[in-house]
Amino acid sequence: MHACFIMKMNFIINKSSDSMRSKYFLFTLIPTLLHTFLAACVPAISDIPKEEEQDAKQIVVATTTIVGDVVRSVAGEAVEVVVLLPPGTDPHGFEPTPQEIALLSEADVVFANGAGLEEFLEPLIESAGVEDKIVFVSEGITLIKSATEQESEGEDHEYGVGDPHTWSDPNNVMVWVSNIEHALSELDADNAGYYHANAEAYKEQLKELDGWIREQVSNVAEEHRRLVTDHQVFAYFAEEYGFIQVGTLLPGYSTMAEPSAQELARIEDTIHELGVKAVFVGNTVNPNLAQRVTEDTGLQLIFIYTGSLSEPGGEAETYLEYIQYNVSAIVDALK
Repeated sequence: MHACFIMKMNFIINKSSDSMRSKYFLFTLIPTLLHTFLAACVPAISDIPKEEEQDAKQIVVATTTIVGDVVRSVAGEAVEVVVLLPPGTDPHGFEPTPQEIALLSEADVVFANGAGLEEFLEPLIESAGVEDKIVFVSEGITLIKSATEQESEGEDHEYGVGDPHTWSDPNNVMVWVSNIEHALSELDADNAGYYHANAEAYKEQLKELDGWIREQVSNVAEEHRRLVTDHQVFAYFAEEYGFIQVGTLLPGYSTMAEPSAQELARIEDTIHELGVKAVFVGNTVNPNLAQRVTEDTGLQLIFIYTGSLSEPGGEAETYLEYIQYNVSAIVDALK
């Protein structure tokens, strides 16, 4: 506060402390004096930044709740993070509304998983003018390819670029964090140090999570580390922690695929041959097919989180809790 204002206020307070009447005088006179003194002692109102200018933040859009949570962990309070897909939404089948398309256009940067997960983005990249704004957080991760993709390399048709579910291994999410930090620092260089500190702290949490997973998995005998899931979603997890993804109810990486009768029969034969204990199904997909398989085979049907976090306040509202929930469910079912 300016010195002229302080001196005048001290004078009034000293003179007004003699009686209740003086105190009453003090409290009734202060508003008028404030107006007079501030006008004389402080800069003109036009020189003070407007509140909306002081509080203005960059608008960052994340496609999925999982991407959004990791972005928030790096961004902290420095930017406004908006998640495009609501909790419980399957990213494979999402179709954005015109309002959501407009949100992408207005964003300063858009963080997406990439690797072909957000199929809805492809037609929007040019039409919504967001090509220069998109940051694919999985950039730099070596994608795992299915046997079908490996066999088809060099042929004219395309089966995809690889498994997009990179987040099933927290070590891959460390790559996400570096990509997010770099993009935010370019967008908002004044807060680069803040983003770096947040990124390093979050990477430490991911390292701790990795160690916790290894401890939990050690409770499952190697011969029981066999996963049957609704679609190909745990390849990175399986490769890192010593599991085998022996079969999926839906062919390929998308929940939009449909198995043939022969494919389904082959999966059930594999389940019997390998002594698989459970079928793991994402809670964002229709469980009817999995229920049919578990009825045919007598297996447990275990619901897990795949493409989305839970609602806020739920059992998997952050990425760290999401992994902990899934690993606990897998270990409890297979040990």
